[in-house]
Amino acid sequence: MIGAAIAAALALPAESFAQLNVITSGGFAAAFQQIVPQFEKSTGIKVTTARGASQGNGPNTIGAQLRRGVPADVVIMSKEGLSELIAEGKIVRGTAVDLAQTPLGLAVRAGASKPDISTVEAFKQTLLRAKSLTFPASTTGIYMTSKLFPQLGIAADLAGKISNTGVAAVAKGDAEIAIQPVSELLHAPGADFVGVIPKEIQYISIFSAAIVAGGKQAEASRRLIAFLKSEAAAKAIRDSGMEPLLSR
Repeated sequence: MIGAAIAAALALPAESFAQLNVITSGGFAAAFQQIVPQFEKSTGIKVTTARGASQGNGPNTIGAQLRRGVPADVVIMSKEGLSELIAEGKIVRGTAVDLAQTPLGLAVRAGASKPDISTVEAFKQTLLRAKSLTFPASTTGIYMTSKLFPQLGIAADLAGKISNTGVAAVAKGDAEIAIQPVSELLHAPGADFVGVIPKEIQYISIFSAAIVAGGKQAEASRRLIAFLKSEAAAKAIRDSGMEPLLSR
């Protein structure tokens, strides 16, 4: 009986016993949470997931985690942040794959009145009237503080009322407005999604996956990335507020 069980186990593909460590940024996290069970069921590969920001100076950004040796086989993050890690040699060159894209949106606390953000001027006035606003200090946060707010001429006016907690602060009543990728806002508990910011000042985030240099599960990593790029993952990606970038 035991011998038969061992023989059956040995007959399974090696990937069936693989354990993948994945670090994903917040923008792709909701979709990934829905996709993982499908992938595990269809492949037998187990996935452990951690979170981290794509860019920034904090100790828990994806880059910071990789630099201090946190085990990881695959990362899923903004294309800009991934490019930095490729340049550092933290990523296996040639393995980066674009998975999905999503625009910037705005959310308020659940039940609060929804402000007008239909035009650039309306969006600007909404920010000026707000007592507080929040967004993570990652890729889109860098865009807003270094480009968007100066472009609108309101950087100095907003400086004293910005926090980098993100939409969770809005849900708790600690901030009035959150501006983040739609995929981080659409289903955030305790918050109501208002809409996307005007196209003239829009920033489209692209989330990409790649294999981490030094990872021990190269084949299983490739299978995961292929699954994320497939039609099987597309519904979860769309439901989270992103547009999948499917293989052609």
